[in-house]
Amino acid sequence: MTDNIAVSAKNLYKVFGRRPHEAVERLKNGASRDEISDLGTAAVIDASFDVHQGEIFVVMGLSGSGKSTLIRMLNGLWDTTSGSVTVGGDLITGISAPKLRDVRRRHISMVFQHFALFPHRSVLENAAYALEVQGVPRDERLARAQKTIDLVGLKGWGEKMPSQLSGGMQQRVGLARALAADTDVLLMDEAFSALDPLIRREMQEQLLELQHELGKTIIFITHDLNEAMFLGDRIAVMRDGRIVQIGTPEDILTDPANDYVEQFVQDVDRARVLTASSVMEPARSTVLAGAGPRAALKTMRDLQTSTAFVLGRDRKLQGVVRDADAMKLVRKGVTDLSSILSDDFNAVQEDTSLSELFVPSVESPLPLAVVDANGRLVGVVPRVTLLAALGNVTTDTGDIQILEPRLTVPSAVITDALASSDSDSSVKEDAR
Repeated sequence: MTDNIAVSAKNLYKVFGRRPHEAVERLKNGASRDEISDLGTAAVIDASFDVHQGEIFVVMGLSGSGKSTLIRMLNGLWDTTSGSVTVGGDLITGISAPKLRDVRRRHISMVFQHFALFPHRSVLENAAYALEVQGVPRDERLARAQKTIDLVGLKGWGEKMPSQLSGGMQQRVGLARALAADTDVLLMDEAFSALDPLIRREMQEQLLELQHELGKTIIFITHDLNEAMFLGDRIAVMRDGRIVQIGTPEDILTDPANDYVEQFVQDVDRARVLTASSVMEPARSTVLAGAGPRAALKTMRDLQTSTAFVLGRDRKLQGVVRDADAMKLVRKGVTDLSSILSDDFNAVQEDTSLSELFVPSVESPLPLAVVDANGRLVGVVPRVTLLAALGNVTTDTGDIQILEPRLTVPSAVITDALASSDSDSSVKEDAR
């Protein structure tokens, strides 16, 4: 594969009907889907995208949007009317049937919506089928199939028949069969839509666990927006055969490309999609640990807040300091903040979902500190910001009152204390 691209689709068209190529030419010249209906039905119109290695790329749309047609062009089940598809560096459009089969064997597996299991074969034999097609010797393919069966949570079920399994378990067999082939790309067409909600959620979580372990490239088709938001690293939204937006779940939720996408995402559970990094604000009330209490007090006075986050020179979060405590040190001429550092705050990682911020936000008297993997402060999430993000409103409407700590020592008192300490050499040294 080249440049980290696993699958590349360029200007794909698929028209069913009597004169598909003429229909494509008219579409390229600006005709609408309805205007070429006498020539054929345009299922996919000018679709282009790249899927990176190891990513879950979700194609989402309502029935009739063209998503299932699109995925069938990605593995050559349906020829393209126009455009090209490259998988693993191999062009699969316009090639011979033997070469196409070879590309599929090496690069592409598929998980179908309705399981597509052989009823007369055991679970183990079903999982090994793709390896049988590849010509892998029986003992080797059964051993490899057994590993994938164990991987998807069906250990001990290898000798059962599909009729003895629940729907969720049958879908696990279909997933095991695709994984056993050990191809680079996994195509999943509405793979979980036939399952009950609880089982469906379980399978979604299982897929993410497997992806974390195996790092496959997955193209997942769904009409369920919450499923797309939960699974996708990136999402392509389709409407009437066209891709109208491609972006991360956060991109699509917070910056929809048009009214259609905006209406589509209005009922999404934002708390499970948005993360701390997507709603955090810059941390303004900060002071370096070596700056001392006088600098900390001045920062808090200028910002009219009662606390400041204390950072090391590498911006690692060391604690918080309060105005009243800093005032005491200034009056005593103490230049070291360490004696008044407090850990009375909550810190969260950048990728923490908003649904996980409720409890720490309620428990913390301060805005939530957002830190990176190295413990460096990258932002804060005030309660008002969290509430606004969940309600999809801005914080400047006046509808929500900010509930963060305000200056507890009057500003004039702080000014007087700072002024009176100017003659103290230790305080002067601290100020520098």
